[in-house]
Amino acid sequence: QVQLVESGGGSVQAGGSLRLSCAASGYTYSSYYMGWFRQAPGKEREGVAAIHTGGGRQFYADSVKGRFTISQDNTENTLYLQMNSLKSEDTAMYYCAAGSVETMTAIQALGVIAYNYWGQGTQVTVSS
Repeated sequence: QVQLVESGGGSVQAGGSLRLSCAASGYTYSSYYMGWFRQAPGKEREGVAAIHTGGGRQFYADSVKGRFTISQDNTENTLYLQMNSLKSEDTAMYYCAAGSVETMTAIQALGVIAYNYWGQGTQVTVSS
């Protein structure tokens, strides 16, 4: 059992920044990867960024490279997503996820099927 709670979402103008947080609890030792996903109305959920909880290696979707940064604080079991230079296309519900699979590739780490636990989501709205 892993519990995930997101926070930090809100409304921001294009070009602005937001920082999302995900507090994890439970059997977090079984989570090899954690990631951020987003889903806009009428669209499928897509991977934004992922991180290996043990080694710290990171993966990003091409659409957010150079703008978003994923990080973790192991002492507090918290995952972060720093979002800069936000665009209207970034508007979506953002979800934190944890997976017990030893993901081998970037595409796997950014895929929804690799994750077992999900948070409730936090809304990010970017206006222009």
